[in-house]
Amino acid sequence: MFSALYKWSLTRQPWLILLLIIIALELTALYFQHVMNLAPCVMCIYERIAMMGMGVGAAIGLAAPNNLVARWAGLGVWGYSAYRGLTLSQEHVGYQFPDPNDLFGGGVCDIYVNFPDWLPLNKWVPWLFEATGDCSKIVWQFMDLSMPQWLVIIFALNLIALGVIVVSQIVGLIRR
Repeated sequence: MFSALYKWSLTRQPWLILLLIIIALELTALYFQHVMNLAPCVMCIYERIAMMGMGVGAAIGLAAPNNLVARWAGLGVWGYSAYRGLTLSQEHVGYQFPDPNDLFGGGVCDIYVNFPDWLPLNKWVPWLFEATGDCSKIVWQFMDLSMPQWLVIIFALNLIALGVIVVSQIVGLIRR
C-alpha cells in the first residue's frame, strides 16, 4: 500500500485533488459569507488562511511532484497549515462551547483581525479577510455540529492523510 501511495505522490494527480478540495472548501466559505450572509469572525478568517496555506502546500507539490525538495516542501506547508488550522478551530470550538469548569469563564476572541503592518490583508481584500462576526455565536450547523467543529474534523483528516503520505514517502525512499 505504501509503495503505491509513494508512486502516486510522484504524479500531479493527488496534489491536484488536494488543491481542488481546498478550493471547494474556500468557495463554500465564501458562499456562506456572501450568499447566506453569515458574517465571518476573527477565528473564521484565521482558519480560512490556514486552509489557504494547505492550498499553497498542494500547489508546491503540484508544481514538481518528482522533485524531492518540492514534494517535501509541499508536505511541510500542508502539514503546518493543517496543524495550525486544527489548533485554531479547536480554540474556536472553545469559544462556542466554553468549559463550565473554567473558573475564568472561557476565552474571548479578538474583535479585529490582527495582520502584520506589512500585510494588512483585511484592508487590501476586505471581502475575503475582514471579520465582522462573533466567534462565540453558532450561526450554522450540519448534523448537530457547528462550522468550527466541522473544521476540526477537516483539519484532523488532513493531518491523518498527511501522516499516511509521509510514511509512504519514507517507505518509498527506503525501497529505492
